[in-house]
Amino acid sequence: MTSPVIQTGKRAAYPAYKPSGVPWLGEIPEHWELRRLKYSADLINRKVDGAAADLPYMGLEHIESWTGKRLGQNGDASSDGQANLFRRGDVLFGKLRPYLAKAYAADSDGICTGELLVLQPKAVKQKFLLDYVLNPAFVAIVDSSTYGAKMPRANWDFIGNLPTLVPPTVEQKAIAAFLDRETARTDALIERKRRQIELLQEKRSALISHAVTKGLDSHAPMKDSGIEWLGQIPKHWRIVPLKYSLLPRGGAIKTGPFGSQLLSSDMASGDVKVYNQRNVLDRDFLSGENYVSDDKYEELKSFTVFPQDVLITTRGTIGRCALLPDNAERGILHPCLMRVQPNPLITSPEYVALLIQDSGIVLLQLQLLSNATTIEVIYSESLKSVRLPLPPASEQQAILTYVTREAERHDALISKVQDSIDVLREHRTTLISAAVTGKIDVRGEVA
Repeated sequence: MTSPVIQTGKRAAYPAYKPSGVPWLGEIPEHWELRRLKYSADLINRKVDGAAADLPYMGLEHIESWTGKRLGQNGDASSDGQANLFRRGDVLFGKLRPYLAKAYAADSDGICTGELLVLQPKAVKQKFLLDYVLNPAFVAIVDSSTYGAKMPRANWDFIGNLPTLVPPTVEQKAIAAFLDRETARTDALIERKRRQIELLQEKRSALISHAVTKGLDSHAPMKDSGIEWLGQIPKHWRIVPLKYSLLPRGGAIKTGPFGSQLLSSDMASGDVKVYNQRNVLDRDFLSGENYVSDDKYEELKSFTVFPQDVLITTRGTIGRCALLPDNAERGILHPCLMRVQPNPLITSPEYVALLIQDSGIVLLQLQLLSNATTIEVIYSESLKSVRLPLPPASEQQAILTYVTREAERHDALISKVQDSIDVLREHRTTLISAAVTGKIDVRGEVA
């Protein structure tokens, strides 16, 4: 059966096609075979014995989505009772949250999480199988079969019965070589654009840091700040510990309740909102389903948040800030948040949020105070001790206006570069899908 020419870019389709009988595959090259995955590859379950215990461990977090690239260092297999042994030549495929498209072509022996299926290719070559299971249509079908609301998984009974395409061996090699070459080109472009984003982010951070430590007037007289890492600041600025820039009342800086004070079961229903980390990260105070009863609120009333409070994330993604808007509904802090209430006679909430989130000077001091290179938790007592370089109120507003404008300009540039990365990634997955399903003929494009 002759098919009309199908093209990806300038690439032509095969001269003849036949119906696959599978809606998401459509027509396939006339000379290709169609088999179930369990006949194209064997599912392998190898126990990890003492001799293999020292092999490198791979978790789902060690595989980059959609690309099959290995990430980071080896993990720890000791806590994984379902760990599996894989061999060089196997293909690993993630059955947990399949939409993440985690797959890997093993180039050495190792141990992997039980959330990765270990497939030993037999009717298809390793690289062809890897590219096939990373086909977005294949991933979507697997994902549609998952069970479990919180930890959605697919099972081998379903995956093993999915159709796979089996081109002649020489053609599989040609497709693999073609995709290796083309994806390498695309990945190099993506990496260059990632570096562009890093440089823009560094420039954005440097601009903000300079504005909040040196001011906007390059001719302003300077003085020694008395802080080694800060150096000189404008002569008319003050160095103020954070605790002295707050409202003069108890609880002006307060961490959310302990976990034992506010359980998940307490937040199942009620009329008083619990503002959580997601609200701050998204700067969206309308969303969220955590509420407590009026009785629980009375118990936790000291954790109430008020309009113009600076809310700070204290765990996980730390140091992100947002101001509670004036129209926000009545609510309390989640245990992963902290509230800061600046004294408007000294500094504005917006300026405090800028110093904490974007300037770098607050997190740097917290690192110095804790003698650590990374911070996992922000504590209120540590934050109180942080020293802030503060200009007069009018100058704070000028700095805020300048920084906001320049940050938005940099963010727009970053967004534009990120859009081009997304286009390249889409091109990458489209090309792989077209090649492994026979929508393009690449036999003449490789030596």
